[in-house]
Amino acid sequence: MENQSYQNPQNYGGQIPVPNSVAVLVLGIISIVSCFCYGIIGIICGIIALVLADKGKNAYNSSPEDFTLSSFNNLKAGKICAIIGVSLSALYLIIVIIALVVGTGLGTLPWARF
Repeated sequence: MENQSYQNPQNYGGQIPVPNSVAVLVLGIISIVSCFCYGIIGIICGIIALVLADKGKNAYNSSPEDFTLSSFNNLKAGKICAIIGVSLSALYLIIVIIALVVGTGLGTLPWARF
C-alpha cells in the first residue's frame, strides 16, 4: 500500500500551505512592478493582496500547526510587498493628478504668465 502523503503533495508532513499565500506574494510583486502604470493597477493589486493576506493570517492564527511555516513567510513577504506597492502607487497617482492639473492650466503658476 502506498503512502497517502505522497499522493497529495499539499498534505506532505500533515501540513498544508496557508490559503492564498502564493497569490498574495504574486499580487504584492505585481503591485510594486505596476505602480508606474498611473498607479491604478498597483493600487488594485495591492488592496486585493492585503485583503487576501488578512484572511490567510486569520486562518494561520486559528491553527498554526496545520500550516507550513514557509507558506506563512510567503504570506508575510507578499503583505509587505503589497504595502510598498500601494504606497508607491498612491504617491505616483497623486503626482499624475498634480501634473494633469498643472498641465491643463487650472493651476497655472504665477511666473508662467510672463
